[in-house]
Amino acid sequence: MDGKDLVNITVLIAGRPYPLKIKSTDEPAIRQIVKEVNEKINHFQLTYNKKDKQDCLSIALLTYAVELHKAQQENEASDPADLSAQIEQLDTLVDSLLH
Repeated sequence: MDGKDLVNITVLIAGRPYPLKIKSTDEPAIRQIVKEVNEKINHFQLTYNKKDKQDCLSIALLTYAVELHKAQQENEASDPADLSAQIEQLDTLVDSLLH
């Protein structure tokens, strides 16, 4: 990211705030992802009520990793350039969330 059109937002994941600097055009997608992650965490908290929030967050992360892995395997049979573009998009999104 070159600093143009960046906005600062704070998202709550599992009740903890995370400040992010993102492209303003990415904000709706990021907010939707955060909503889905929190819903998945809440689902696991209800399903595994003896687990703490960190465990539920880890389980949610694992489910996303499995879904990504399956998608990558399915895409290996398709156009490699398309897969590379998708991986780069995911990498950019993760990078923006971490900075």
